[in-house]
Amino acid sequence: MKIPFLNLKELNKPFEQEFEQAYKDFIASGWYILGEKVKSFENEYADFNTTSHAIGVANGLDALILSLKALNIAVGDEVIVPSNTYIASWLAISYVGAIPIPVEPRIETYNINPELIEAAITPKTKAIMPVHLYGQICEMEAIMKIADKHKLFVIEDNAQSQGATYKNKVSGSWGHCNGTSFYPGKNLGALGDGGAVTTNDAKIARNVSVIRNYGSEKKYYNEVKGINSRLDELQAAFLSIKLRKLGEDNKKRQEVASYYNEHLDGVGDLVLPALADNATSVFHLYVIRTHQRDALQSYLTEHRIGTMIHYPIPPHLQKAYAELGHKKGAFPVAEDIAETCLSLPISPYISKEDLKQVINHIKQFF
Repeated sequence: MKIPFLNLKELNKPFEQEFEQAYKDFIASGWYILGEKVKSFENEYADFNTTSHAIGVANGLDALILSLKALNIAVGDEVIVPSNTYIASWLAISYVGAIPIPVEPRIETYNINPELIEAAITPKTKAIMPVHLYGQICEMEAIMKIADKHKLFVIEDNAQSQGATYKNKVSGSWGHCNGTSFYPGKNLGALGDGGAVTTNDAKIARNVSVIRNYGSEKKYYNEVKGINSRLDELQAAFLSIKLRKLGEDNKKRQEVASYYNEHLDGVGDLVLPALADNATSVFHLYVIRTHQRDALQSYLTEHRIGTMIHYPIPPHLQKAYAELGHKKGAFPVAEDIAETCLSLPISPYISKEDLKQVINHIKQFF
């Protein structure tokens, strides 16, 4: 692609020298698992999220699974989750034996609609899992009020929105226990897999720390049946380096999104990203909608411009969830988004010239 959707090499290029030094320090330390690099990053990431605790884990899916486990959510429990999300949000619920209960998003913001949550609550409901999709934080004040009213836990899926705020409070700090991903393409991406759990509750933090390490706080003494899900020392070192620049990079993404908004407004039948009142987005993705999505994507591909679809099939229509019995039409808002959404190139390093080319080709298409 002349203008790729994402170029990880360019994304990490500014950090190369620091990465090389971090690697040398890592090798020289002789300590490769749950050492000082992980502890240091956990403290830094907790500070970034304005939480008391951050616990590094192996990946984003594990971060959500461990959050659920730490809250004792298990077989037969129900967890409210968006109908419009990446399937990992649903998978975490399934892996602890609970049942995902989908709630539709607002069509304007793509995030879960708080006005529809209460109708989905039953005596089996134990938690709400809002997903801060594409970079925009959910309407967390309303969600927390519903959770408090019904005595439910809140687990934020913060994989795409590190640094986004609602009423000036950062994502990953609202819920009782919150999971995030450091998959390489994220705003804060490792050079491999990684994830973290954030919380203000010391007991929950300890539960996660124990479960991630075979159920053990002291070596060879196992309190519970845990798993092996530990953030790697080297990835922690890399993430500490990148975290220092995350605020600046998020600001650059917002500037790119503003440029798209300014120059794509009124073009064809395009629907541009919208923000909820009091919410900010760090634009992990810049997602437009059009009823000519497939034709537009093909046209841009022909002109060597990379795009992606996030996500082409909603979780309720995936074969993996056939047993839940949801048919096409069950969640029409999520289905409409899946059939019309298209993600355009966005990153802190994309040039103004590349942006102009993307915009001009879209205008030419219409």
